[in-house]
Amino acid sequence: MTESMSVSRVAELSREVLDRVREVVVGMSGPLDLALATILAGGHVLFEDVPGLGKTLAARSLASALGLDFHRIQCTPDLLPSDITGSFVYAPSTGEFAFRPGPLFAGLVLADEINRTTPKTQSSFLEAMAEGHVTVEGQEFTLPRPFHVIATSNPIEFEGTYALPEAQLDRFMVRLGVGYLTADDEQRMLLARAERRRDDARVAPVVDAETLMRMQEGVESVHVDADIARYCVDLAAATRADQSVQVGASPRGSQGLMLVARAVAVMAGRDYVTPDDVKRTAIPVLAHRLSLTPQAWANGVQPEHIVSAVLGAVAGPPTVRATTE
Repeated sequence: MTESMSVSRVAELSREVLDRVREVVVGMSGPLDLALATILAGGHVLFEDVPGLGKTLAARSLASALGLDFHRIQCTPDLLPSDITGSFVYAPSTGEFAFRPGPLFAGLVLADEINRTTPKTQSSFLEAMAEGHVTVEGQEFTLPRPFHVIATSNPIEFEGTYALPEAQLDRFMVRLGVGYLTADDEQRMLLARAERRRDDARVAPVVDAETLMRMQEGVESVHVDADIARYCVDLAAATRADQSVQVGASPRGSQGLMLVARAVAVMAGRDYVTPDDVKRTAIPVLAHRLSLTPQAWANGVQPEHIVSAVLGAVAGPPTVRATTE
């Protein structure tokens, strides 16, 4: 196990990473904060929004600032599992078959338009995200650590796409939307492109993979009050009782809520989690885990609205105690 890092140092490095990324990524302050918090919590991120909003640039910039190897996988219907996991290739020099790793073997993998690839290939992503290894011809190969997936999904096109199964959606710790830039932010983006005189925007690393793992250990070392844990449980349970929900958030959802809220607290320089941390992360963590009833879906009910209603109905903890040294 790597040596953990103090809360103040994790917060300091997190600010430096975000500041470096925001030099090239404009108008994504909230999603970037939660994406970094998810990585610090050891999870995977799903960006679901229309094309052209900078999701790929954000993923690449985060990987660069965190000092991680970055691979981008463009998902298409003809993408095979072996195209991402790797395969055995004949080596004439030895007369044997040797394993050649695929693009999944990286610190941060961008699965672009993941809903365009087939369920068979999506299952390979699922194994890598859930187990930290891939299986090729019956043999397991461990992925590098840290290992994180940032996937994008286009919610407006349905032809030629394959909806992500609930099991895979549940493996994404958060689902984030980006939204269109404001007029001022879009103007800043255009001027920044004109000033650098090239398409690619480079981000210098702030930390490396080993330092990131120490930051993650620092987050793991933070105590979570029992009242906060119960609040996360109550929120997840309330989604299961809603009449518009067929299948509510699983225990993995309540755990993800606690983990991301803890990372958000640490990024703010606190060694304790507040109810506001949980509320801030509730929609990104819980909404994509809800399966609506056919009637609710036909009536245009959105999972985000259900989580918002749950936040208003479930009472929070009466007090939050800071830890003492």
